[in-house]
Amino acid sequence: MMFQHVFAEMNEMLDEIARHYPIAQGAHKHELARKWHVLRQMSDSMIEEWLNFEEKMGALRQNGICLEEKYELDFPEMSIDAFAKGQGYYKLLMFPQSLVQFKAVLEQYPDSLIGRTYLAMCHLHLEENEEAVHYFEEVLKGATNMRLRSIIYNALGCIEAKRGARGKAKEYFALAYHSDPTLPEPLANWEACLQSTGKLQYGIQLTSLL
Repeated sequence: MMFQHVFAEMNEMLDEIARHYPIAQGAHKHELARKWHVLRQMSDSMIEEWLNFEEKMGALRQNGICLEEKYELDFPEMSIDAFAKGQGYYKLLMFPQSLVQFKAVLEQYPDSLIGRTYLAMCHLHLEENEEAVHYFEEVLKGATNMRLRSIIYNALGCIEAKRGARGKAKEYFALAYHSDPTLPEPLANWEACLQSTGKLQYGIQLTSLL
């Protein structure tokens, strides 16, 4: 988020130079030229720092430190065919087929939180709310990943909103926001509830979680 702000400011300054420099005169033209040199120095500095950062990351890999492999070991269920197929069906919005695959995942990995979350989300998309709530609540008992908890609280808020329980929905959307303020869905959903317009959003960020 910090880098997005910096680049937004830099792009705004560059747009100003592009608009005004061709017709600028005197002190104004001098000021625009000064801004150009500042941007150029910032760009060169950022590139240099980024190259140094990449060099350090490369050194870690050369020393045999592979964090990517360690990360995947934390979710061994991701390596089985059922998980890959289930995730593929989910991305294609083929929720009945995805549901079958994630049931197979849980047969092999009954404690899988991410598999159970996918299963719950499939039930939600299929309007099987009671089943979805059951699985979501099971995941919340053991989930420590704040993005995952935010996704689940947001989904529970959507269920309550569909039931017309706006007060309860607001509580869940607030929990979702405080769990991970970068997740855009909870605020959008609460706005949709207030105005009684718009489609509720849930599960969009799930496939990018891992």
